[in-house]
Amino acid sequence: MCRPPAISRVVDVERVDADQRGPGVGQVPGGRLGEEEEIRAAILEHGWSNAAGAYTQAFDGDDLDASNLMLAITGFLSGDDPRMKATIDATATRLTDQRGLVYRYLAHDGLEGEEGTFLLCTFWLAQAQALAGELDQAKATFERAVATINDVGLLAEEVDPEGGEMIGNYPQAFSHIGLVNAAWAIAQAEQRRQDRADQAQEAQRQDRAGQAAASAARQQR
Repeated sequence: MCRPPAISRVVDVERVDADQRGPGVGQVPGGRLGEEEEIRAAILEHGWSNAAGAYTQAFDGDDLDASNLMLAITGFLSGDDPRMKATIDATATRLTDQRGLVYRYLAHDGLEGEEGTFLLCTFWLAQAQALAGELDQAKATFERAVATINDVGLLAEEVDPEGGEMIGNYPQAFSHIGLVNAAWAIAQAEQRRQDRADQAQEAQRQDRAGQAAASAARQQR
């Protein structure tokens, strides 16, 4: 039996959502909102595998697929959603080569030969880690991917797991787009971290000021 790829259902959600935002916004076609909710419910129920501890390649399957990082990147799930974080961590630990670069998937697909690790998928991982608040991990993943840039600043589609040579389409625009998106996500995550630190520092300052004012008031009595 053919099981639908989980990520294709996310695309369906995006399609329905785009239809709703199209001409005649405010007049959602009958049943479309219900269709979106049905697709979301199906992904959450059938896309998750307790055995894998992650969202998987196909409904009711157990094989990992890096495309499920798009669940966070598209905003379908929050990056810090517990199941999303588990999927991100599973991808980082079980879908990478010895260099830490990411395979699209390792499940048998019936095709001859073997593929290398995909730089776009590696940048997806860095972006998803940033969205999950795993900033240090995101930076490390990003650095591993950009280390493959050649002497003229270009990236290929894939990297050979054995020798580290660039393989596949070259240069590959998608790899460069992934780099830009991951870099932006990391920069945004750094800003959020700094904002939280500034807010905590300001709260401490106000607390100390309040305590000093209270102490001065007591001394004047």
